[in-house]
Amino acid sequence: MTSSISRAVVALVVATSCVVGCATTETTSTTWVAPTGTWTRPGTVESIREITQRVEGNPAGGALLGALIGGILFHGRGPATLFGAATGAAIGAAASSGTAETHSFQVLVRFDDGDYGMFVFGGASPFRPGEPVVLTPQGLMRR
Repeated sequence: MTSSISRAVVALVVATSCVVGCATTETTSTTWVAPTGTWTRPGTVESIREITQRVEGNPAGGALLGALIGGILFHGRGPATLFGAATGAAIGAAASSGTAETHSFQVLVRFDDGDYGMFVFGGASPFRPGEPVVLTPQGLMRR
């Protein structure tokens, strides 16, 4: 009974390591909240920076961890352990492969009072450099 519990604990630790080590993600997020009221703040778009977030899997790491988990869960002698390790490796490699990519745009605005503000938009930028804009309680809009 104790050996099956320790095998389950080892499998859990290895599975957690796979979640942490099988993919890399880079994310940055910023939120601005406008105060209530009816006010406007005119400015001009100074620059736009495109940010690409890429998540890439690590099939080799997934295969290794999958083989370890499969070998532990299908414990036995000879063929059972080999079958578990091979199955785990195949599942781990498939689960941790692939890539995903998203784009966001940081819009730098210089307000008429000399201050700057940075606004982030997902997908595509609704503005161009040099374009006159106004900040309202509803967000950044064209003037």
